[in-house]
Amino acid sequence: MYLKGPCGEKVGHYTDIIEENVQPDMASGTTIRWLIRKEDGAPTFAMRLFKVSRGGHINAHKHPWEHEIFVLRGRGKVRIGSREYAVQQGYFLYIPPNIEHEYWNTGEEELEFICVIPHSPTVPEEEVKC
Repeated sequence: MYLKGPCGEKVGHYTDIIEENVQPDMASGTTIRWLIRKEDGAPTFAMRLFKVSRGGHINAHKHPWEHEIFVLRGRGKVRIGSREYAVQQGYFLYIPPNIEHEYWNTGEEELEFICVIPHSPTVPEEEVKC
């Protein structure tokens, strides 16, 4: 079980957090763990751990907030706008707000990555920089 400290800190192992399936209309073969969220007292950002199984996919989507991603293991392809990027362990990505993006596991093992997002939109929905 993770620990909650007197200053609001949260410390634990990722397996302390329930692994949930991402909704079938959003992805196939994908799970998420909400490691840190607003309910934990984090005022600005959420940290999530995604696992995309071999052949899995996160469908195209966009929203008015950014993503910061760090790939922990596996290989994949990420489309950001009209460009596709091959990624693997050790890669990082910044996905700007309101840019359509999607993910595929192209490797032989799970694609696992940390994704940090703000709790609230950071730009108007109509603002696109690309």
